[in-house]
Amino acid sequence: MTQTDPFSQLKAAQREGWSLFTPMEAGTTIPAFELVRFATVAPGDRVLDVACGTGVVAITAARMGAVVEGLDLTPKLLERAGQNAVLAGFQIQFREGDAEALPYPDASFDVVLSQFGHMFAPRPEVTVSEMLRVLRPGGRIAFSTWPPDDYVGRFFAVLGRHTPPPPPGAPTPAPAPKWGDPEVVRQRLGDRVTGLSFARGEVVFPALSPEHVRRVMETTIGPLAGLIEGLRSAPEKLEKLRSDVLELGREYWKENRMRQAFLMSRATKRA
Repeated sequence: MTQTDPFSQLKAAQREGWSLFTPMEAGTTIPAFELVRFATVAPGDRVLDVACGTGVVAITAARMGAVVEGLDLTPKLLERAGQNAVLAGFQIQFREGDAEALPYPDASFDVVLSQFGHMFAPRPEVTVSEMLRVLRPGGRIAFSTWPPDDYVGRFFAVLGRHTPPPPPGAPTPAPAPKWGDPEVVRQRLGDRVTGLSFARGEVVFPALSPEHVRRVMETTIGPLAGLIEGLRSAPEKLEKLRSDVLELGREYWKENRMRQAFLMSRATKRA
């Protein structure tokens, strides 16, 4: 990322905002196993985990015998990923970097993965091209994303309704939940892949109440935390945002659980 990149300011905000995410890692560990299994990661595979966060997918792939590297925009999450890998007994190279400019040669990996991460890169076409560029012909790309019609997708739609429009000339990133629509995935991967397939899973987070869910989201989800900070001088708007987030959470909370569907996509890069 360079100073001339028009998305630099947006990515700097993402780097800072997502540093709050670590407390949510436990809820993503079981889906990480599902993604690694869905991608059929095998011993000896060279694997890249894009937007690796705290390393849950990378470590899971390493446990399958893969040789793994991870990349993320946020140094604080990478620090946690390194600690998690050491604790689990694996040597994994984690690197700070941008999903839109992967610092690896062409055809470096047998498998490229991402769990709820690459979808936040602002230009899907650039991200797809980079993930496929570093994947060898015949290699597998697989990722997990949030469907737009379920809780997390709808949550980001709520944020979108409350987010002020960008200044004139400022870039507008594509909405992350679109990555959870199979038709959008098909269009974005296009004829560069074969054998595209999908599977669904469910994340379950324990929560005592919808109010607890809202508080956790406010302190761990970077886009919401940033929006709240920006609305502190407008208490009525802030209260409406919090009310909308709470009402949405009530639809998905039951029996001390929050249930969130996710979509897994997998394809093979054309030889």
